Amino acid sequence: MLPPEPSLPGPVIARQADACAPGFTIAAVERDTGLSKDTLRVWERRYLFPVPGRDAHGERLYSREQLEQLRLIKRLLDTGHRPGQVVGLPHAELQALGRQAGGNRQRPQGQRGKTARTAVTAAVDVPAPEIQACFELVKRHDALGLRHTLAAAVQELGLASFVSTLVAPLNTLIGDAWMDGRLEVFEEHFYTESVTAVLRHGISSLGVTGVASPRVLLTTFPQESHGLGLLMAETFLALQGCNCLSLGVQTPVPDIARAVSAHGAQIVVLSFSASLNPKDVTQGLGDLRGLLPPAVEIWTGGACPVLQRRNVPGVRVLDSFAAIEPELQRWRQAQP
Repeated sequence: MLPPEPSLPGPVIARQADACAPGFTIAAVERDTGLSKDTLRVWERRYLFPVPGRDAHGERLYSREQLEQLRLIKRLLDTGHRPGQVVGLPHAELQALGRQAGGNRQRPQGQRGKTARTAVTAAVDVPAPEIQACFELVKRHDALGLRHTLAAAVQELGLASFVSTLVAPLNTLIGDAWMDGRLEVFEEHFYTESVTAVLRHGISSLGVTGVASPRVLLTTFPQESHGLGLLMAETFLALQGCNCLSLGVQTPVPDIARAVSAHGAQIVVLSFSASLNPKDVTQGLGDLRGLLPPAVEIWTGGACPVLQRRNVPGVRVLDSFAAIEPELQRWRQAQP
């Protein structure tokens, strides 16, 4: 359950169910925005938003206007806003907050520091025009052009610098554009799938064998649907010679433990975005720690603030992709 908020936000738009014709089921809204059905129902009671219509069977139906507001709200939650600050605000105010959040956004993992280089990245800078060119290809819906450009960048920069100096800032640009209305959801998904395909190809070309060590299992908790950061982490792990197995996103904690046992994983890597409920994060980590043998390490990363604020015994927090290499060195030196 979401924590109680001291007060409701100011003016609210689209609180009338007939603001425009409803047409999206709660399941469709959940898939589109990443906001769970339970969260949407709680917001209806607590903030009087959204206000869905009803179909002939009494099932919720949401208008396009409300869906677009929920998209913006989800993006703001991902940048650290609390529900009570943004749920139900007018569309224009949400967009303004989105632009402000974009301007104040922290550097993503792998981009912190003055030069945005790490021990595992080559000393190559990607010019801003190349990042903008990729963005324009997304806007033009040029799938072949985008993948060709990304693949060429891998060849020119190397896989590590491709991730840290091109993909990471491009992720920020794409997210900011989505937030201020310059990019549609399908365009963001198209971008994510394009980068995923290129990274997967790059990882497979490294030729890491099944005898590589350590054996690393990567996934997210059931509440986490974001997977690109996890794949970026897998890239750096593979470059360091790790034997990686990704389960993708949204794996139940007991299944993570069973997968560790089945595959003999020695390290579990988990990614958390800023929008996750802190209680879900800490409780899930505690539960997983209790299910795993002490020798199996748990590494976490991502933008979720609770990772830095609250220590979970037996869990290591990596604050950037640059931390992967020294952590692996520590792990390898500790092996008999």
